[in-house]
Amino acid sequence: MTLYHPVSIGNINLNGNLFLAPVAGYSDAAFRSVCIENGACFTYTEMVSAEALVRKNLKTEILMRRACNESAYAVQIFGGEAEVMAEAAQIVLEKTNCECIDINCGCPVPKIVKTGAGSALTRDPDRLFKVVEAVVGALRPLRQAQGPQGPQGPVPVTVKIRSGWEQKLITWREAAQAALDAGAAAITIHPRTKAQGYEGHSDWNIMRQLVEMVNGRVPVFGSGDLFKPEDARRMLEETGVDAVMFARGAMGNPFIFRDTTSLLTTGSYEPVPASIRIQTGFAELERLAAETSEQHACLEMRKRFHAYSKGIPNGGPLRNAIVHAATIEDYHKIFDGLF
Repeated sequence: MTLYHPVSIGNINLNGNLFLAPVAGYSDAAFRSVCIENGACFTYTEMVSAEALVRKNLKTEILMRRACNESAYAVQIFGGEAEVMAEAAQIVLEKTNCECIDINCGCPVPKIVKTGAGSALTRDPDRLFKVVEAVVGALRPLRQAQGPQGPQGPVPVTVKIRSGWEQKLITWREAAQAALDAGAAAITIHPRTKAQGYEGHSDWNIMRQLVEMVNGRVPVFGSGDLFKPEDARRMLEETGVDAVMFARGAMGNPFIFRDTTSLLTTGSYEPVPASIRIQTGFAELERLAAETSEQHACLEMRKRFHAYSKGIPNGGPLRNAIVHAATIEDYHKIFDGLF
């Protein structure tokens, strides 16, 4: 099989295996849309609080909206209580027409972990099992996932785990088995411990061992240290994962999907010119403003335009101007004369 190939998650059939990870504060519908335009094959929302959903927090509905060009996407939820997670998953299906629900069992942020969610679930496989089983059971009688010929079965539930709590407490194997036993349709692993956070290197050897353990029962997706197309190729070759999931490597660089597709299918790729990078940034800015407000979008896009503007001559003064942009017109004044 070639490195770039179709993937199925339960009843969802995807044309390729380059995914956008759920990135807190980044994976909004506007950013997901430009990733899709540049070759992302499947996308995830940023994580949504199950507690907030159950309490009918309106902000969570914005996080779950489908992007304008998403043919299939997943909503990621987090929480540590099985009953709350089950109810939240039902609300997701009531509020959206997403094709998949992903359970976050890997976030290392203390305020998430202390509630029994995120990485706390990788550390506690018994609780992970109960959470996944409850969500799978809650969705089984509800809406059917859409396949090429229409409804194909219950909306699949997937999980994202870490390697463990710390180096002395590596629990990915037990967590993965719990997810499988509870009915997960796919497993994503970010092979860093909770203690590592996003520091150091991810252990791709663990990823390879998970692929061997699962042995084709469900697809396995890899995340961690994917910053350029060559990283994705190496992960696919060395670990055997079914798909790779870009996170930080895609932030401000949705072109990584296009470049990786080209590398995997032709053996090479041409970097996107600066003019196209900035044009894409403006597309993202306009969509984000339409979804939220111009004020929110312009503040949020400051960090994203920093990334879009990399490689432009005299980038220092340019980025100094970006940090003061407060309106769409401000961004046009900064960039319109460059190309």
